[in-house]
Amino acid sequence: MEYSGNGSSDVDSWKEVILVYSSALKEIGTKLEILNDEFQHVHQYNPIEHIKSRIKTSESIVKKLKKHGYESTIDNMIRYINDIAGIRIICSFTTDIYRIAEMLERQSDINILSVKDYIKRPKPSGYKSYHMIVSIPIYLSEKRVDAKVEIQIRTVAMDFWASLEHKINYKFDVNVPEHIKTELYACAEMVSELDAKMLSLNEEVKQLSLEIPPD
Repeated sequence: MEYSGNGSSDVDSWKEVILVYSSALKEIGTKLEILNDEFQHVHQYNPIEHIKSRIKTSESIVKKLKKHGYESTIDNMIRYINDIAGIRIICSFTTDIYRIAEMLERQSDINILSVKDYIKRPKPSGYKSYHMIVSIPIYLSEKRVDAKVEIQIRTVAMDFWASLEHKINYKFDVNVPEHIKTELYACAEMVSELDAKMLSLNEEVKQLSLEIPPD
């Protein structure tokens, strides 16, 4: 998404930016709802538990720009900040994560810019999630703009762990006590084990249901 001021004020420019990113979240959200409904129709199963979306605050954007040594301008926000618009998809099982990612990749108007698989390669903290940066066209009354959206896909258990990690990091900033880091990593291991066991149990239930003769 490229922005040209056209003489408008910074306030008007920022309002237009927020409009575009909000529209991008609506577009992605609608696509996900349709995919979930279709999956229910075909397979009698919903891979998506729920969806969360948000627009990053201007304060968070400015802080991130400063962290990376960029001047706080609207052009820099659009160019260098990939998660101004963010959507989080919560699933029941790890297999759902990759299934949803594949369905999004097949959408012809979604351009995949980057993928980070923190499930196969977790962060040192134990954090697991599947991240995609995509761009999607937004058609305004007089122009088309491409807006970037960060998509995070994770299980319910992963999301619970990530929420706790976020609260801990916010509380201690960068100075998290080592024993808490150790305990948090141990929790991440337990979450992984829980996800694996739940998936195994679900697969067994599906197999048994196929073996039960119809009435």
